[in-house]
Amino acid sequence: MKELVSILDGNTFLVSDRRGDIEPSYDFPTGLFSFDTRFLSSWVLTLDGERLHALSVDDTESYRTKFFLAPGEPTHYLDAKASVIRSRAIVGSFAEELTVLNHTGAEVECTVRIEIGADFADLFEIKHPQQKRGRTTVSVSADELRLTYRREAFHRETLVRTSAPAQVDATGMTFRIRIARNSKWTTRLHVSSVVYGARGEDIRATLPYGGSRSADAIRAEQQELIDRAPKLGCDCQPLAGAYRRSLNDLAALRYESIALGVRLIAAGLPWFMTLFGRDSIITSLQVLPFLPELVPPTILMLAGLQGHRVDDFRDEEPGKILHELRYGETAGFEEQPHSPYYGSADSTPLFIILIDEYERWTGDAALVRRLEPQVRAALEWIDTYGDLLGTGYLWYQTRNPETGLQNQCWKDSWDGISYADGQLPSFPRATCELQGYAYDAKVRAARLARTFWNDPEYADKLEREAADLKHRFDRDFWIADRGYYALALDADGRQVDALTSNIGHLLWSGIVDESRAANVVEHLLGPRLFSGWGVRTLAEDEGRYNPIGYHVGTVWPFDNSIIAWGLWRYGFRDEAGIICDAMLAASEFFDGRLPEAFAGYAHDLTEYPVEYPTACSPQAWSTGTPLLLLRVILGLEPQGEHLIIDPAVPPGMGRVELLDIPGRWGMVDALGRSRGPEDQPRGG
Repeated sequence: MKELVSILDGNTFLVSDRRGDIEPSYDFPTGLFSFDTRFLSSWVLTLDGERLHALSVDDTESYRTKFFLAPGEPTHYLDAKASVIRSRAIVGSFAEELTVLNHTGAEVECTVRIEIGADFADLFEIKHPQQKRGRTTVSVSADELRLTYRREAFHRETLVRTSAPAQVDATGMTFRIRIARNSKWTTRLHVSSVVYGARGEDIRATLPYGGSRSADAIRAEQQELIDRAPKLGCDCQPLAGAYRRSLNDLAALRYESIALGVRLIAAGLPWFMTLFGRDSIITSLQVLPFLPELVPPTILMLAGLQGHRVDDFRDEEPGKILHELRYGETAGFEEQPHSPYYGSADSTPLFIILIDEYERWTGDAALVRRLEPQVRAALEWIDTYGDLLGTGYLWYQTRNPETGLQNQCWKDSWDGISYADGQLPSFPRATCELQGYAYDAKVRAARLARTFWNDPEYADKLEREAADLKHRFDRDFWIADRGYYALALDADGRQVDALTSNIGHLLWSGIVDESRAANVVEHLLGPRLFSGWGVRTLAEDEGRYNPIGYHVGTVWPFDNSIIAWGLWRYGFRDEAGIICDAMLAASEFFDGRLPEAFAGYAHDLTEYPVEYPTACSPQAWSTGTPLLLLRVILGLEPQGEHLIIDPAVPPGMGRVELLDIPGRWGMVDALGRSRGPEDQPRGG
């Protein structure tokens, strides 16, 4: 795959090659996208019929970039008579300034051509191409190219305008230009993507940030968010760089929901630029101590779309929290169930966990009281629809075998759940971390019931159920001769015995019996799971292990942040520090931006973390990972009216200070001290 360059503003984004060109692709989502539709599939620049080559790319800002190009082969750059600069930005719409520079002492004539095309592909069609059922029409004028796609009420449009005289045809724009000696020629190209609604207008137009904005306005919006975050002072350059990059990416990933008009965080570029139950909740948990104001829109959106009926196509059930919400053609015509889709078993208990954690940090009792019916409905779902076999465990099996997800835990690829020998278990399945989430949800909901809902009897009931679940879980999931918890139970109640990173989520949830914790930790930090760069999703000697398999051997940063949090919770501060140190070391090789996943090769095999070829970047819960790691490093934990500080600073990291932490305590400061020599700060 060619090296790609992306820019974004919310869930409008553009992916091109290093020349700035876009060519039709059904392998990876190159193009201009907004709300799950590709509005540009071709955008190719030529000078006198020749493609250009990249000299340099300035992509230091998330929403804009600049390409420096030259014609001819790379060996001819020394004698180039001309060069080209493409300056582009996503500013609600897409704008590109195209400049051709004449480096000779004489006037030159040349032809500039932009090939333009829009296939209006749904994002799902990139992975699974299919024949378009609608009709695309093209109209041209002196300075405008309009491409329109219609399929019944589904109506999308791409409008391209230029500031310079051009010959416009159905496939692009041609500029025949003269440039004086040692001078330049410039045109500005503006591309509008229009998402038409039933009333014949762009449905985003009424949203506060829905129209085109200036680059200065976007920069100011992003900087405002960054300025509200606590200020980090530390001697560890990888931590400082990852923290700064995370804040920038969180600012860039915010988008406006059409459904409610609130600002949400998109789950990840390029595949997941929308609301996800699981991803959005975990990202919210990661950012809570730093930017708590980002969290209520996600909570309220998920609560507003909570399941209220049984719908086999969408895997919807009363009380269930959604998995994914899409706006594209395939969702609109019910060729995919994502309008919204409810196919995850973990988003519902995680929803309860987030509401409790949010109140613990902010003291926002009003929101907890307001959402009492939704939390009770979620708890009811756990005990009824979630318990498919009536065994007191949380199970999953899709109601929609044609287009629903088979695996409905976080490892939701088809082979993500397996026995140690590589065989796949039958359905339904009850993965271990689901039980941990359900346990934690009941413990936390008991606090809410007792403290805010004036229902101590319900609180007592939830606590009894949680204690019983913890006891049964230890009995049924513990593999005594191997010293770890099973990945899952199959439909017959047999243990799915693969060793996986899921056991780290059990520590975070608190369901692990204290007597088992040391064994679990030993496996997490042992060579089978721990690569040196992080904990692998699957141990390297298991039947399906593949260091570049999506959920069967790669290292996921968000997964490691949850594991580090769990280690800290059980008092394993040094081990938590090891995970934090490994993740931050890996982040240096990605310019501070941890990707969705990277390969599980051992540290002694490669001196750098190997990229996973189709990983999302930025991805929200990877972007949130450095924030949660920093929380673990400083040992920040809310307890009532107090903020606990119990550091897990890796040896040699040096000074770590966080100033002006927002929360129910006002603005407080936290300081972590290294246990290593103060004169040897890691990373300078």
